[in-house]
Amino acid sequence: MLTTEIPVTPLDALSLVDIARYPIHEPQNPVLASAIAEARAGLARDGCARISGYIREDARDTLARETEGLSVLALKSHEEYTPYGSGPDAGFPEGHPRRRAHRTTSGSVTRDLIPMEAGIQQLYNSPHLAHFVAACLEADALHQFADPMRGLIINTMGAGNVLNWHFDANEFIVSLMTRRASTGGQFEYCPNIRKPGDENFDAVRDVLDGKHDLVKVLDLQVGDLQIFKGRYSLHRVLPIGSGHRDTVIFGFARQPGFIGSVESTLRVYGRVMRAHIDAENRRHSDGLAD
Repeated sequence: MLTTEIPVTPLDALSLVDIARYPIHEPQNPVLASAIAEARAGLARDGCARISGYIREDARDTLARETEGLSVLALKSHEEYTPYGSGPDAGFPEGHPRRRAHRTTSGSVTRDLIPMEAGIQQLYNSPHLAHFVAACLEADALHQFADPMRGLIINTMGAGNVLNWHFDANEFIVSLMTRRASTGGQFEYCPNIRKPGDENFDAVRDVLDGKHDLVKVLDLQVGDLQIFKGRYSLHRVLPIGSGHRDTVIFGFARQPGFIGSVESTLRVYGRVMRAHIDAENRRHSDGLAD
């Protein structure tokens, strides 16, 4: 439950979206079909779709103030972990990616701390967003995370903070930038560097060693929505030089019931809920480390 009173303005999801560019409430609209086709092309090419200006220009300051206010509730992470979300594994040789730990210093506000009337909750709960993202991913349907904490996250970063190289636990992530750092904070990723059953450790090691051949840079802007296949693409956020960077992460999955592991939830968010304990034995079966 929310432990600090954060003022938010109740908003309707469609009032926040630039429906002239993205008429998500009109599934047969040819303008929407064009946006979906463009997103599909980006996802097919390199596992990343940038939906520029998804949020109306006159609504961006409202969401920025909302996430800025909620950021005081963020749990700051200062842990060291490998790109697979765990500590170094001594069962692998020196220099192996499974032994290469690095520090991440961002903060997270979990869904259970975000008021239900908040604009970002309204965006997440809108069926139009789920249908739009599903169409972009060519999925029959998408389901909100069953995880009561990870379903909706505000990732907040200040000067000096960094989100180091990692893979996501879920196949894809949907995110919305609400505040952009004055300097630093660019998003870097290595498209499809691994696939189910093939970790491709050699290529991952090259990236960790500083080789940039596989690295792409995406300088997201406030109001941009991003669909990103982060389970297969190694990625990071460069250190924040000045200002603040807030990104809202909407948790969707192809199958219902997704809940993060106890280990990763405790490490990243500092606590777990009963739902995590009950789901502990329901893990991934794609042969990839989290």
